[in-house]
Amino acid sequence: MLGEKTRVMGVLNVTPDSFSDGGNFLTPDSAVERALQMEAEGADIIDIGGESTRPGADPVSAKEEIARTVSVIGKLREYSDIPISIDTMKAQVAAEAVGAGADIINDVSAFEGDDKMIEVAAASGAGVVLMHMKGSPKTMQNNPGYSNVVAEVRDYLSTRAGFAMKNGIDRSSVVIDPGIGFGKTVEHNLQLLRNLTQLTETAFPVLIGASRKSLIGHLLDRSDPNHRLAGSLGIAAWALLAGTHILRVHDVIDTCDVSRILDTLSRGDP
Repeated sequence: MLGEKTRVMGVLNVTPDSFSDGGNFLTPDSAVERALQMEAEGADIIDIGGESTRPGADPVSAKEEIARTVSVIGKLREYSDIPISIDTMKAQVAAEAVGAGADIINDVSAFEGDDKMIEVAAASGAGVVLMHMKGSPKTMQNNPGYSNVVAEVRDYLSTRAGFAMKNGIDRSSVVIDPGIGFGKTVEHNLQLLRNLTQLTETAFPVLIGASRKSLIGHLLDRSDPNHRLAGSLGIAAWALLAGTHILRVHDVIDTCDVSRILDTLSRGDP
């Protein structure tokens, strides 16, 4: 699936408390409608999540996550064959989601949150996204510290990718994500973004998810996440030029426009 063209992953949170779009798509019909809209806008992947991972968020049960996500995945599959990603740390949720038609497991704990996740991922043949997070969503922003954030995140992701491959995941199925905003200060996030080539020059495709995040709000003095479009597009463009393969975003049509222009200019696409 991955190549020269930047892939855009549209965010679809079927949660009441996600930081930007929480509560907007709580019914399967409204969620599927939004997914189809993002596909029409140019999204290459739809990332569906049933548990908020915003800073300070409380966890939800696997039963609740399944109730929020699996019916949406099944219903979306009736209308579209677009690749679907399930954003979860729980093996039971991942298994149900893949059974309903999901193609990718996007685990913000990089398979550390549930020791059965690796078994589910290997047996399913799904693609996997392994993200770096310091702590848990509930505690990750409680004074996170690093000696060298770029080296530590890079080495951690390489280790987790190695673990995945050792346990049955094909190398071509692994994507890594430095976890912008997940257990990092503003300066940590900036260091990671400034040094993205240290990740994009590894053996694994890189996903960046900075859309509408507090980093942008801090830099631009925008307290409302819905007023962070320009900042989100700026980071998307920077990440693309650094060799990022997948951009995980809320604002699909605008990101697709930026990606198409930059792909054309930098890579010679028609």
